[in-house]
Amino acid sequence: MAEVRLRTVDAFTDKPFTGNPAAVVMLDDAPPDDWMAAVARETNMSDTAFVIRETLADADFRLRWFTPALEVDLCGHATLASAHCLFEDGVRGPIRFATRSGVLTVSRRPDGSLAMDFPAWPPAQVEFRAAAAEAFGVPVEWTGRSDNNFFLMAVVADEHSVRNLTPDLNAVARLDAVAVIVTAAAGPGRPYDFVSRLFAPNAGINEDPVTGSSHTVLGPYWGGRLGRTALVGLQASGRSGLVGVEVNGDRVVIVGRAVTVVDGLLSATPEPT
Repeated sequence: MAEVRLRTVDAFTDKPFTGNPAAVVMLDDAPPDDWMAAVARETNMSDTAFVIRETLADADFRLRWFTPALEVDLCGHATLASAHCLFEDGVRGPIRFATRSGVLTVSRRPDGSLAMDFPAWPPAQVEFRAAAAEAFGVPVEWTGRSDNNFFLMAVVADEHSVRNLTPDLNAVARLDAVAVIVTAAAGPGRPYDFVSRLFAPNAGINEDPVTGSSHTVLGPYWGGRLGRTALVGLQASGRSGLVGVEVNGDRVVIVGRAVTVVDGLLSATPEPT
């Protein structure tokens, strides 16, 4: 196989070295799963996206996502990064990706932002407040689980609590979920509606900087509480990023920007089959 292009893209930002970095690998043929898993371990980013050119009836590309520990069903920031690379390469939109979560469509808006059409995963209440409070070291007001069982969500009192919590990652890993969201309403006068942080030690990610897929849970929850269908979330990690959310029934449109910071070649290519 010829040399493979590998880019690092910062997602949910328009400034390098902020937002959430994703690795994006462009491929003409589907490689072995173990090779993709090895590349994801090598990049050691929260997610590595593999964009595979295939002839598909209802999509333009196949898209798969790997953390350093496992393949996931949905990754927002790596989808945003992948679409950004394709638009950067001159591909005309909208771009349709065939994924483990169905066909996902990404469109470029007139202001340059990218809008991703995702399934909505609203949380249903489940009771684990005591365990969440122990794991995160703050009182927890409400807990729920996304209907795809991937996310647990803990609602805390205020933005300050989200920004300043110091989780016990071993306790977080004992919670029955791949990823755990902690969230609160934004403080007064903020240019966003809610804040969140996300911890996924069971996926090899202690804290994810900015998570698009978590907003398929956060959007329906905060939309219902605030009586709005269009919201902005701030993921308050060390790198942080703003995520636009538009709730439309059983779908959520996630809106953000991205910037390429590294563009190179991967020399360790898959062996021919």
